Amino acid sequence: MTTLGLIGLGRIGAFHAETLTNLPNVERLVVTDERPHVVAEVATKYGATPADSVADLLSAGVDGVVVAAATPAHAELALAAVDAGLPTFCEKPIASTAAESARVADIIARSGIPVQVGYQRRFDAAFAAVKQGVDAGTLGRLHTVRSTTMDPAPPPMDYIRGSGGIFRDCAVHDFDAIRWVTGQEVVEVYATGSVQGDPLFAEYGDVDTAVITVRFDGGALGVVSAARYNGRGYDCRLEVHGFDDTMVAGWDEGAPVLNGDPNTSFPTGQPHHFFMDRFTQAFRAELSAFVDVVGGAPIRGATVADAVEVAWIAEAATESLRRGVPVAIDTVKKEAQQ
Repeated sequence: MTTLGLIGLGRIGAFHAETLTNLPNVERLVVTDERPHVVAEVATKYGATPADSVADLLSAGVDGVVVAAATPAHAELALAAVDAGLPTFCEKPIASTAAESARVADIIARSGIPVQVGYQRRFDAAFAAVKQGVDAGTLGRLHTVRSTTMDPAPPPMDYIRGSGGIFRDCAVHDFDAIRWVTGQEVVEVYATGSVQGDPLFAEYGDVDTAVITVRFDGGALGVVSAARYNGRGYDCRLEVHGFDDTMVAGWDEGAPVLNGDPNTSFPTGQPHHFFMDRFTQAFRAELSAFVDVVGGAPIRGATVADAVEVAWIAEAATESLRRGVPVAIDTVKKEAQQ
């Protein structure tokens, strides 16, 4: 049985608290947050052990740590857990910028401590099936990939202000999924976007709607679309097209789309409301896999190296939006070293 520490009890942290509490191999959960009243509430609700600080949590006999605090704190907290010799699960991203992510990744690699990064789509049954189909060669040579993420409404503007932008906190899931599923690396992106909702997006240097075209090193082309406003529900879909066949993920009965064909009823289910209900089982499988990592198993999810590559794609997309031109991944890597 495993004792885990959970740092950060905001939206995703509180959700993880419930998931971790219900995992059969987690005997005890120790929780902490900058807000003592939230720590007390979560500890009471889930029967967890409260800790007054990160230092207290790290010394509370935990076997592993889950970092679910705000993005700017990820690097510091993950490194603190690694420095304590504890296997760590860190929500994406591992740092606020790609360059910082690379620095953190280097420290983690030299430590030898396993760190898994939170990209839960890898544990979704449909996404995994598409990955298996691509790996088996049933689609033939890939020519086009389409990935979509649209939220029903924006997160709080306080979150947006420190999130790093739509490419770093939203589209990164698409970037990770298309790398993982295709087995190809992104070499160039062209991003465009607009602000059609809350004007605060523009004040924070962000957009609420974005489209990114992607060129892979294997020759395939991709389109990633992201939006903060999708009133029908949470829309997350992937299409992978090959010369021989096509596979999709996210086209289930809960897909938040209205079919215009009068002779077709699909989809008939209640539209997915948010990423937490769409990926409930994936989150559970992802954290279960991390418990296995704590027990000595290899990482089956995203590694820190994966997270760094995704961060460079997000960095290139951010620069492409700013410059209005396509940007190569190698270009942003070289510029970061200057």
